[in-house]
Amino acid sequence: MAWDTPLADRVKNLKPSPTLAVDAKAKALKAQGIDIVNLSAGEPDFDTPDHIKEAAIKAIKEGFTKYTPVGGIAELKDAILAKMKRHYGLEYTPEQVLVSTGGKQGLYNVIQAMVNPGDEVIVPVPYWVSYPAIIELAGGIPVFLPSEASTNFAIDMERLKALVNSKTKAIILNSPSNPTGAVYDTETLRAVAEFAVEKGFYIITDDIYDEIRFDGKGPENPASVLPEAKDHVIVANGVSKTYAMTGWRIGYLAGPNPVIKAATKIQSQSTSNANSIAQKAAASALSGPQDCVARMVEAFRQRRDYIVDRLNGMEGISCPMPQGAFYVFPDLSAFSGSRAGGKTISTSLDMADYLLEEAKIACVPGIAFGDDRFIRFSYATDPKIIEEGMNRLEEALKKLEK
Repeated sequence: MAWDTPLADRVKNLKPSPTLAVDAKAKALKAQGIDIVNLSAGEPDFDTPDHIKEAAIKAIKEGFTKYTPVGGIAELKDAILAKMKRHYGLEYTPEQVLVSTGGKQGLYNVIQAMVNPGDEVIVPVPYWVSYPAIIELAGGIPVFLPSEASTNFAIDMERLKALVNSKTKAIILNSPSNPTGAVYDTETLRAVAEFAVEKGFYIITDDIYDEIRFDGKGPENPASVLPEAKDHVIVANGVSKTYAMTGWRIGYLAGPNPVIKAATKIQSQSTSNANSIAQKAAASALSGPQDCVARMVEAFRQRRDYIVDRLNGMEGISCPMPQGAFYVFPDLSAFSGSRAGGKTISTSLDMADYLLEEAKIACVPGIAFGDDRFIRFSYATDPKIIEEGMNRLEEALKKLEK
């Protein structure tokens, strides 16, 4: 008789990342020779700048291939401290910084360090797909805070205040946002920070897209706009998006000593240190020339302008203007109930499947981000691919019948 392998309860309802799953499916189809326009992945199409790659090559040649301190090498921590001072006006000590294997591990570590079973963490909707799962893996309860496209997905402070109670441990903010590209304004960040201080909960601010903004402003977060809230704020960031270093897997946390010390302890019993060579490369990214960032941001801005114009020119689509990151989050709910080839489109997952099958466009359904009305397209790819994707989308939508 076959023996059923027992699994922990924590994984039984755990879903794989929808964005990675869609990207993998699209790449598999492409490997079969199918012409797929992949607008699903949150990965810059630019190559990692040369001076960063040279730093990694130098590290290899010099034999920098051994274990490092769990929390990160001094050179990288110094570069992170300098960035926090330069962009946010915030001063931290090296002990208040933890370098991790990508931004996702940093978020996982800090939630594991802070959240007890039954604790609540507020998650504004739409959210990055992994936030709820990371909270649930710690035994916490994600509490969702709705928002609307009509207000550019702004936080409703009255709704937020109604959700906070004695079980509230933290709120996760992501600005610029994945998937919407929305940026919280200074007044909102200050209001949330003041409320966190008043009620005694933490703010985890996911700043991974902080330099990819199109409003001419520099990075902001709750601690930078209200310095007295600094002890309530944990900053999560990394080099993946800003420097086209997704595969290098370097993220970091900065925050209060007790939280960072606890997160470091957790990392010491899981992965230990982040990759030594990638740490050297990340130090070069943060402390070296920054003109490469400005060039990438300008390219993203031009792509954003094009794709938003195309989407809003299509009947039945409404697409807010992103202020940062490299995603658009158009509302395609007007097509709910439409039919094509005997299939009815009732959900964003149905729409994403239809676009993959009919138009050979890979995108991510809005339900993965907590809102079934939307679809996420990434414009972190070549403008010609974006144009072809929009042409295919327009033709595919015209084929739908009510």
